[in-house]
Amino acid sequence: MKTLNASMLTVLILNAILVSGCNKAGSIPTDPMISTMAPPPASFVYSSQWGSAGTGNGQFNGAWGIAVDTKRNIYVADGLNNRIQKFDSTGTYLTQWGGYGSGNGQISNPMGVAVDSSGNVLVLDSVNKRVEKFTNLGVYLNQWPIGSSFGFAAAIAVDSTGNVFVSDFVNNFVKKYDSAGNPAAQWGASGSGNGQFNHPIGVAVDKTGNVFITDAGNNRVQKFDGSGGYLSQFGTAGSGDGQFNWPYGVSVDTLNQIYVVDEGNNRIQKFKADGTFLLKGNGSSATNSLLFQPTGIMVGPMGKVYVADSGHNRIEVFQAQ
Repeated sequence: MKTLNASMLTVLILNAILVSGCNKAGSIPTDPMISTMAPPPASFVYSSQWGSAGTGNGQFNGAWGIAVDTKRNIYVADGLNNRIQKFDSTGTYLTQWGGYGSGNGQISNPMGVAVDSSGNVLVLDSVNKRVEKFTNLGVYLNQWPIGSSFGFAAAIAVDSTGNVFVSDFVNNFVKKYDSAGNPAAQWGASGSGNGQFNHPIGVAVDKTGNVFITDAGNNRVQKFDGSGGYLSQFGTAGSGDGQFNWPYGVSVDTLNQIYVVDEGNNRIQKFKADGTFLLKGNGSSATNSLLFQPTGIMVGPMGKVYVADSGHNRIEVFQAQ
């Protein structure tokens, strides 16, 4: 399955290149049978979903990245439709912007989206190798180049002070920029050692400035300080608890708990800040909401977990419990 997913992303990259060319205390039961029963396993509880395949309002053609602002508005990088779509907390369509091209405000295969502390929306315009900044209504503000050294920019994240982090899926590094778009740091190299990568994809930053990268080909998540200093890692290849088959998106909540999209296993997993496994989930077959090739993830206010379910061209919402 890992090979299949890797191939899918490779096809996406090649397609993008071709296109560029033309998150009471209860009392003790009195019944002895109840008091000895183990509690049900923790999981993600399905809440809602929206979206379908297409080009219309609220439809998607490759929902890759997702972001949530403090008002619980959701922004989706609708990659192959070359646009960003905005929804309210219930999934109601609000607006969109972009359109194929390289001019100001145009986008060519956006892979990621992030919201800064001022509420501005940062878009990773992957084929054009740049970051574009918009208001939360889609008004173009400015842009900066990420650099010609990028093979394919896969994801974007922003910290509380406006520093931006972008992963390079092809050349196996992560690059940091200050809030004005000036290069500030770069780290990573091809390999499986500490601080090395085999196709890094997802990027997230916790409230203390630590950076989490999904190292997809090595089936792990690596943790770095804000300057790229290696700190720790967790995960191995497999389908058991805490294992991965091509980890993709990653998000961190206000308690520094980590949420990871396990794309090849069609599920999401939650971990403590130290990487200890907590729970997992893949939707509910009773509601026809099973995840298929999920990509982006973001934890929003109130603990809602939003997942870009790219294989179904929709957004799914979960609550961890």
